[in-house]
Amino acid sequence: MTTRLAPGDTAPDFTLPDADGKPVSLSDHRGRRVIVYFYPAASTPGCTKQACDFRDNLAELGDAGLDVIGISPDKQAKLAKFRDAEGLTFTLLSDVDKEVLTAWGAFGEKKMYGKTVTGVIRSTFVVDPDGKIEQAFYNVRATGHVAKLRKDLAV
Repeated sequence: MTTRLAPGDTAPDFTLPDADGKPVSLSDHRGRRVIVYFYPAASTPGCTKQACDFRDNLAELGDAGLDVIGISPDKQAKLAKFRDAEGLTFTLLSDVDKEVLTAWGAFGEKKMYGKTVTGVIRSTFVVDPDGKIEQAFYNVRATGHVAKLRKDLAV
């Protein structure tokens, strides 16, 4: 069973390359709240819908003091293509080794079409300015999740 994070836990720090190969660390965002979300694959229908929802709500999230980071096991080149195709203006990070996904409990067994498979568990976390998990959501739906998140965060 994958270890899951809960509110109050220290968010596991990471440094991963963005779509352009630049290293980005969670600690770079210390002092701000950060939405860290994990998704299975760039340019797939559900992941595109979710990313575009974040893109379309980015101004309001930013005004509320929230940064957004999306993490998937995709290679940097695929992330760059996804970013450019969808006009994404928030950070996308590449975790090809799935070490960060695993540390955050976002990789492991899940049910898919009635079968148990191993893969990325679509998950979203809100990290407070001190690096603690404020909210943790596992097995989120790609559609409507950002609206629910905005409601929960009163944004």
